[in-house]
Amino acid sequence: MLSSTGHPFIFLLPVLAIAIFWVMAKFEPKPVGVTKKSFFERNGTPVAIYLIVAVAFWSLFMIVLPQLFMVEMSFRPKLPPIEMGGPKDLYTFENYHYFIYGSTTSSDAINWVHIKAFFLTIFASLLVALFNFALCYPLAFYMAQVARPARVRFLLLLLIAPYWVNEILRAFAFRIIFSSGGLINKILLGMGWVDQPIDFIGNDIALYAGLGYAYMLMMIFSLYNAIETLDHAQIEAARDLGAPWWHIHAFIVIPFAKPGIASGCTLVFMLSAGSLAAPLVLGGPRSLWFTPILYDRFFQAFNWPQGAAYAFILLLACVSFVLLVLRLGRLSLGEIAK
Repeated sequence: MLSSTGHPFIFLLPVLAIAIFWVMAKFEPKPVGVTKKSFFERNGTPVAIYLIVAVAFWSLFMIVLPQLFMVEMSFRPKLPPIEMGGPKDLYTFENYHYFIYGSTTSSDAINWVHIKAFFLTIFASLLVALFNFALCYPLAFYMAQVARPARVRFLLLLLIAPYWVNEILRAFAFRIIFSSGGLINKILLGMGWVDQPIDFIGNDIALYAGLGYAYMLMMIFSLYNAIETLDHAQIEAARDLGAPWWHIHAFIVIPFAKPGIASGCTLVFMLSAGSLAAPLVLGGPRSLWFTPILYDRFFQAFNWPQGAAYAFILLLACVSFVLLVLRLGRLSLGEIAK
């Protein structure tokens, strides 16, 4: 349970965070032999103070405190409000026990439905990230190294304009397109390629396509920003030396763009794994996705501690994926955050 000293400590957190950011900005390390202005000198004292306070409050109240509250709640039992803070309000692992066994007390059976949905969500999100990379890499390379500025602006407009529409409306549009009487099935039937409509929704094809489309811009912009900084002379030199196109991409462009690739894959994976609208709208009757189950814990079962436990499990999976990407790509967090 929360101690009586916990609430004053929460109020002291913003002051502590501001002090930490202030010290970091005040004593910003400078390279040896290089004259470089400090954070306060570059921005001015009023602007620097505002930035420190704004970042500290944003980090605390939008990121740190909600996550800490979620983790703390995940270890509490479900109790009526009148009993919260009482003798029954003790830390427990029963919410995590429920995720594995489907019961807070019994360990006789495995909760295969929730476990399968969790791992299927992680695996499918990984496939969506890889699919987006394969789809967006050629376009990002063309925009960054081949196309003229006017064409780049035109392509950016074409890419951004559809996202002026709400995500839920885009999901419903995909459901109409992929339905049994939708545009794709009409084309396939009209050309004689199939004898009967394909159940894209029931087979989760519409769901994966919708997720890939929903977060495509995250991948394109990450790749574009990384590839754009590559000196075009390196590509021309490789061509002059007789390197084939695949050799140029495999050994010059892709290694150089590793931070952008890692950033794009991380963003698409985490957003896909945490998506709620697309699975609810585009999922079929047999679709298994973890976030609707998580949503049901909160708003159908009204079991907020259990929902917090499920959310924390998903958060751990996403953080593990980020660490794995950094490990495989031999990158630092700062490199993919640029």
